[in-house]
Amino acid sequence: MSYEVKGKLVVVYQPQQLTDKFRKREFVIEIPAGTYSEFIKFQLTQEKCSLIDDFALGQEIKVYFTLRGRPYTKDGTTTYFTNLEAWRIEAVAPANPISSPAAPQATPPISLTESSEDELPF
Repeated sequence: MSYEVKGKLVVVYQPQQLTDKFRKREFVIEIPAGTYSEFIKFQLTQEKCSLIDDFALGQEIKVYFTLRGRPYTKDGTTTYFTNLEAWRIEAVAPANPISSPAAPQATPPISLTESSEDELPF
């Protein structure tokens, strides 16, 4: 099953080498949901761990993911794990978009002379 969701990138964790053959990296996006936001954690595995490197915190991204689940039994008790396995990430908006309604005015240079050294220029 494949899904997609848009949200703001809020946390990126360092890659973890869990075994000789298994590596994962997690990240979290914030999804506005009415009054409160949802914070959803995804994981990248193996060669896909670097997919998140091109994105900045605060950037709006679209995550394509697969829903994965499996049982784990220990001492006769079964626990179920669910993972959101990201396999593709796209930018929705540029990182830190600059929005300035007007260009700032240039400030003339301040020159200090011997008589004005003790005076502050502002």
